[in-house]
Amino acid sequence: MNRTVYVNGEYLPEDEAKVSIFDRAFLMADGVYEVTSVLGGKLIDFEGHLARLDRSLIELDMPKPPAFDDLLEIHRELVRVNEIEEGLVYLQITRGAPADRDFAFPDPETTPATLVLFTQNKPGLANSAAAQKGIKVISIEDVRWGRRDIKTVQLLYPSMGKMMAKKAGADDAWMVQDGHVTEGTSNNAYFIKGNTIVTRALSNDILHGITRAAVLRFAKEAQMQVEERNFTIDEAKDADEAFITSASTFVMPVVEIDGVTLGDGTPGARAQRLREIYLEESRKAAI
Repeated sequence: MNRTVYVNGEYLPEDEAKVSIFDRAFLMADGVYEVTSVLGGKLIDFEGHLARLDRSLIELDMPKPPAFDDLLEIHRELVRVNEIEEGLVYLQITRGAPADRDFAFPDPETTPATLVLFTQNKPGLANSAAAQKGIKVISIEDVRWGRRDIKTVQLLYPSMGKMMAKKAGADDAWMVQDGHVTEGTSNNAYFIKGNTIVTRALSNDILHGITRAAVLRFAKEAQMQVEERNFTIDEAKDADEAFITSASTFVMPVVEIDGVTLGDGTPGARAQRLREIYLEESRKAAI
């Protein structure tokens, strides 16, 4: 299927969509992005993603594209024309394409922001086979820049981390800084001990996950205790359960960390229940 994508005000077949070679995202990784899940043809947690996108732009002093206030309509149109029942909508905003390469920011009055959106069709996203068996993770050193709270397109090291995990026979990597876990390559990280969920507190060190916020709220409503603090890989290895959250994986159980099996090696009951609650509540609130 030749998808319809959105580029700077136009809906185009994907093979006709083009962005300048001078675009700042291409030359400087000078861009931000969001990924919104689609279930039942509706958008999940859209308001949260839009609020985080706005914050990312402010933190980088990046101008909004003219169509910023139309983003909900654009998302819905792409979902409609591409017939997405379960999948993702990817959005990227860059500082634009000046006439030539330069480290200095271009003048936003003469260089408008670039706005690109496309869909990814993923049937079975909610009933993921990986969620039924759980995933394996390894630990790696976190050497990213210090502003991970801004959702930028600087994704080289997370990509390298995914490949490190793949070469080790695992599914993902948890990054460690100063002896403590920050997050996964594209997700927030958690472990469960007894009735307590432990995850790193919000700061510049981790992405402020939209799914994270919802899951922790649902966990508290389900009478689970939540501790937001630094934790080590050894603590996680000694846990009863572990899991990750993201817009594309929802709540994904972790069954092995650095070769150490958690529990009986199958997804834990609490992580599975949190996934069920998240999907149920998110479907109700989808727009």
